[in-house]
Amino acid sequence: MEQDILKKSYQSKLKKPLKSSVKRALIVNYFMNRNRHFSVEELYDEIKKMSLKISYSTVYRTLNLLSSIGLARECVFKDGMTRFEPAHRSRHHDHLVCERCGKIIEFEEPKIEKLQKEVARRHKFTVDWHRMELYGLCAECKKKEKL
Repeated sequence: MEQDILKKSYQSKLKKPLKSSVKRALIVNYFMNRNRHFSVEELYDEIKKMSLKISYSTVYRTLNLLSSIGLARECVFKDGMTRFEPAHRSRHHDHLVCERCGKIIEFEEPKIEKLQKEVARRHKFTVDWHRMELYGLCAECKKKEKL
């Protein structure tokens, strides 16, 4: 399964064939089937609960491999920590980041995208890529704040 995910249309980016590994397969499958952002530490902690013999470096190398072949995206938020998100969602999205609990909410807003394009056009600017992150409190933390 892991080999299929990694090889599917990405084999040309790999310099040499991948060695099959049960540990790597576990990491890839767990990561790709979650709809969230993981730091290496967070993913390691969750995988470690399932497999006692997995190393931090295996998780680190696997996430970097996924990123290098386009199956994961690296995100660095305000806290400076690198997190990875599965890249299988083909649509662009932005992020709401809770500054208290760290929750990351993905959202898409066509009006914002359209406005950004208009601003770039007005300034005769060609946008290669962009990222938008909004920081504040999620609904749960805001509710706790009122108690």
